[in-house]
Amino acid sequence: MELEGLEPKYLWKHCAELCRIPRGSTNESAVVAHLEAEARRRGLDVLRDATGNLVVRVPATAGHEQAPIVVLQGHLDMVCEKNAGTVHDFLRDPIRARVEGEWVRADGTTLGADNGIGVAAALALLDDASAVHGPLEIVMTVDEESGMTGVRGLSPDSIRGRLLLNLDSEEDGTLYVGCAGGGNSELRMPLRRDPSLKGFKAFRLQVTGLRGGHSGLNILENRANAIKLLVRVLRDAVDRCSLRLGALEGGNKHNAIPREAFATVYVPTRKERELRTLVAGWLAAFRDEYAGIEPDLALALGEPPKERPKPIAANTTSRALDLLHILPHGVLGMSPAIPGLVESSNNLAVAVTEERALRIVTSSRSSVAPTLKYLLGSVAAAARLAGAACEQTGGYPGWKPDLSSKLLQVARETYRRMYGKEPKVTAIHAGLETGIFGSRIPGMDMLSFGPQIEGAHSPDERVHVPSVVRFYDFLKGMLQALA
Repeated sequence: MELEGLEPKYLWKHCAELCRIPRGSTNESAVVAHLEAEARRRGLDVLRDATGNLVVRVPATAGHEQAPIVVLQGHLDMVCEKNAGTVHDFLRDPIRARVEGEWVRADGTTLGADNGIGVAAALALLDDASAVHGPLEIVMTVDEESGMTGVRGLSPDSIRGRLLLNLDSEEDGTLYVGCAGGGNSELRMPLRRDPSLKGFKAFRLQVTGLRGGHSGLNILENRANAIKLLVRVLRDAVDRCSLRLGALEGGNKHNAIPREAFATVYVPTRKERELRTLVAGWLAAFRDEYAGIEPDLALALGEPPKERPKPIAANTTSRALDLLHILPHGVLGMSPAIPGLVESSNNLAVAVTEERALRIVTSSRSSVAPTLKYLLGSVAAAARLAGAACEQTGGYPGWKPDLSSKLLQVARETYRRMYGKEPKVTAIHAGLETGIFGSRIPGMDMLSFGPQIEGAHSPDERVHVPSVVRFYDFLKGMLQALA
């Protein structure tokens, strides 16, 4: 079944159009131009700012012109991740979406339901004659995933409404009233390389088959980090097999848990059997440690690439591996106020050796501002001890929950009326653009909700079709109640 055959039909029509247009972070110009042209074709008031964000103003349904303006907000960009064996050019190729039972997913790549479904829901209202609403402002931002630069560049003066529905969360039946703040660290540690080694044999050591996922939403599940696993093996092999590191590569997005990591290594020829035994032992240990969490975890020793870098000096190898070993990853604190909510975490996101430097990226999150500052300081301190430079960028504020929000009360009443039960009300351990909206536009009353999306930021990303129906129906119910 094609997406256009699903319900709600207008939502899936727009979702299919978004899938056809490449829209990775910082590559949204084509989709922005398409949506701007569509809005102007409909005679709507459109603002396209210098950053590339779009604000589309939609008149109220007849008879509801005096209702308060409601801002519907989502982001246009998507995380571009693919499996190692998938051939796909995210700059040119459309997303190949397919329906599998009650789910929609892509063929070996991320789907872009984060946040394509939210954007498509807002656009569907332009076609849906059954939707009743007051004046709307559809705000579609760019470059959310790689640094929220779009919403940072949005002028507060371009937004007239003070009721904001953010359509960028991923749990069916859940209303989000807060989010974590965060910041990224990029470390660069100088590397010294030696001439080619005599009496050493080269290998490629790799960790593959991990689930990966969103570094905020999935961090609680204790999913394995491919870089961390690989470093544990390498650190042991340095001591037991005199291993020398040639190259290391793992992860490529600050907000994704690394699923794969690879290393080119050199060991004395006489140590080959010992290295193979060591790798087999670590594979057994990892499968035991991550039983029930990482069913496809694989650790393998194979042939090295044809292009082999010179070995990194022995003392530099040890220092680089120690730095990667000590950098924190995973949950670092739970919320005392909201059961089950992660308060603070750190993601060791990227590790790549260049000719003369090891580049590392980490992503720190916390809903408590002093704790976030402490986490970023800890990463900087580890960098200093290892002789690495550390640049920290991309900081964004959290969104403090307001359980007395009038918008939340309307949402609760609407949900009870439509579904006969209470919605789940919580905060999210991830950055939402609401944090920046709230910090820059005083008096903004905000709420976030969405359908069931699983595996975001990984090729396992999928969206539950029946939950999309509920999500869209609830959006229409909210707009009618507010009108």
